[in-house]
Amino acid sequence: MQHISRRDTIATLSGTAIALLCGTQSRASASNSLGDIAASRNVMFGAAAGKEIDHDINYRDLYTSQARIVTTDTALKMGSIAPQPGTKHFEAADRLLQFCTTNRIPMRGHCIIWNEWVPQWIRNMTTAERRAFFDGYIEDVVSRYVGKLQSWDVVNEPFWPGHKAPGGYRMGPWYDAFGTDYIRRAYERAGAVDKTTKFVLNEAQTERDDALGLAVRAGLLDLVKRLKDSGVRLDVVGLQGHLQPKYPHDPARFAEFVHKLSELGVDIYITEFDVRDDTFPDEIPTRDEMVAKTAEKFLANILQIPNVKAVIAWELADNYSFYTGIAKKKDPDTKRLPRPLPYDSNLQKKPLWFAMQRAFANSRKA
Repeated sequence: MQHISRRDTIATLSGTAIALLCGTQSRASASNSLGDIAASRNVMFGAAAGKEIDHDINYRDLYTSQARIVTTDTALKMGSIAPQPGTKHFEAADRLLQFCTTNRIPMRGHCIIWNEWVPQWIRNMTTAERRAFFDGYIEDVVSRYVGKLQSWDVVNEPFWPGHKAPGGYRMGPWYDAFGTDYIRRAYERAGAVDKTTKFVLNEAQTERDDALGLAVRAGLLDLVKRLKDSGVRLDVVGLQGHLQPKYPHDPARFAEFVHKLSELGVDIYITEFDVRDDTFPDEIPTRDEMVAKTAEKFLANILQIPNVKAVIAWELADNYSFYTGIAKKKDPDTKRLPRPLPYDSNLQKKPLWFAMQRAFANSRKA
């Protein structure tokens, strides 16, 4: 693979180059599968999947045609596995794993440890009880899927500067129990059980070029360096990619940040890709084009970086987006539903699909 320096990447991604790329239909592939187009450039494309694929056959078919990797949506979060004391519930995750195995699609596990989505009965434990539960839970969950997953989000979203904790860390039951050492401990506990699955540190908000986003970037770079220096096995950093156009985004500065992460010896996955459209006009054609333009500019930038190995959408169709669930909960009668994904609610391709197709086809050479 041709080496691409940080300076070359940023120079290539001048405004003129990006505009040309965004306006050019790819000649590289006429494939009808984003997964195939991305794979031709040594990038995995896939999507998170939830219980919807159990009953929506047509939606399930999109995964077999488009996705070359699948992430569990909520099935492996602690709130799903251990909502109450007693028996752990793996049924949803096991069904998704069976689907992936049958269709020869690798599956990612999301996520083992997060300071959110922790059931109240666990939060009510004493510190000593929570520490013991933490260790046992990791060992139980990881051991069940040894050799069956492509990768594990071992720790999710360790940073949230809004909590005002030292270093910008996200507070919660695991932070309270161990301090920031819960992160290292989670990787070591998981690594004692599983020696081969790729271990991922997954984080949000790094796309934002504002004070919060820059603080998360700085904290993440420091954390990854310290984990690697201490001998923790960390293979991948996941940058979620929930694009929020209401916040500033600087492609060159973001590329610089991704290069710095790569130089620490990790691959990069974009793990939860979509485009929030709440600040765009109501008119659907205009909104869809703005979503597509936002996505293509972002992808055209980061897909020139060799260590970026995956782009994973957070679901595939608008009606199954978590943004749609939020909008309906806020106003059940709303007529303006989010359109953040490559397929609409009728499972038809949108401008975003074609923007992603171009970005993959025009990315770095394999």
